[in-house]
Amino acid sequence: MADLDERSWSEAIGMYERRATIAKVTSRTHENWLLDLPALMRGDTRDTRGWRTVDIWDGELERFDDPSYPFAVPPEVFATAESWKSYLHEIPRSQALRFLVALSTPWIDVTKEPDFQERRAGLEEKASIILLRFPEGSRFYANTGRDSSTLDYYERVSGWNPFSVRTFDFGLVLVSETEVGMVWSFR
Repeated sequence: MADLDERSWSEAIGMYERRATIAKVTSRTHENWLLDLPALMRGDTRDTRGWRTVDIWDGELERFDDPSYPFAVPPEVFATAESWKSYLHEIPRSQALRFLVALSTPWIDVTKEPDFQERRAGLEEKASIILLRFPEGSRFYANTGRDSSTLDYYERVSGWNPFSVRTFDFGLVLVSETEVGMVWSFR
């Protein structure tokens, strides 16, 4: 596996370009990372390290009218940081790797990928590069319901807590001591 640097990050995050996806990282400015998440969703942050991001709506008209587009988080979620906890559930690092891979597939469903087994090792290597930015001790949160930590993300995932105006939105939040990132794919 490659080391984490700007080049390997760019190649890894590039797996989301063929999807309607937002994949980016920003600095943690609050002790409670949940307070940093809205800044990522608004699209007004840049990568902490100046590295590549993927944001299909960057510079689009929808963002000028609504800086949070395509996100439409229920108002009660912004009431307190703790309100997010019913929408995002912690998953182990091994599950985060599989979810990162699934989020790169056209239907966010690897079972619909005819060549998945041939591409699996390459996709997992890219997901591993992304995870290198979030060292041991980092935490990962998915919007795929209470059972998120036990889901097999290489099987069809049918439940989620919506965060957007899109038909489907599946997302992973990655949290280290210094950074908060997200990979959010829409269908």
